[in-house]
Order: sequence, then structure tokens, then C-alpha cells
Amino acid sequence: MDLTTFGMAGVAAITVICYLAATAVKQMPLANKWLPTICGTLGGVLGVLAWCGSVPDFPAGDPLTALAVGIVSGLAATGTNQLIRQLKQPE
Repeated sequence: MDLTTFGMAGVAAITVICYLAATAVKQMPLANKWLPTICGTLGGVLGVLAWCGSVPDFPAGDPLTALAVGIVSGLAATGTNQLIRQLKQPE
């Protein structure tokens, strides 16, 4: 397996982890308006942790880029959730 592929898989893993965290948070009495903030924050933290050496060849060369990649990956989880909701709604 190419290490570059593994690095990009780390980005997808951040999205999946944030999606699962959002699903768990939705079971709490917390307002849904906080889900993007929670997903973005969690994604940023995971991105920096991945850059620190947890994920070989993570696609970021510095902590600021790792933070940005993580935040975008976390927010992608929110977009994925909305996409699934829109596809489930009857027309």
C-alpha cells in the first residue's frame, strides 16, 4: 500500500469519526445548531494529532495546515449528514 494513500485515508477517517461524534451528540439535549462547531473543532484536533505522527504521510506539512485539513474534514461530516437527510426526505 502506498503511504500517500494511507495519508489520505487519515483525512477520510477524521470525517467518519466526526460524523459518528455528531450522531452521538444528536442523542443529547444539545441544540443541533452546535453540530458544525463540534465537528469542526473535533476535526481540527484530530488533524493536528494526525500531523504529530499518528498518521504516516498525513497531507499537511505544518500544524496550521493540519488544523485546516482537520476542520474541513470535520465540517465535511456535517455536509454528509445533511446530504443523507435530504436524500431520505420524500419529494
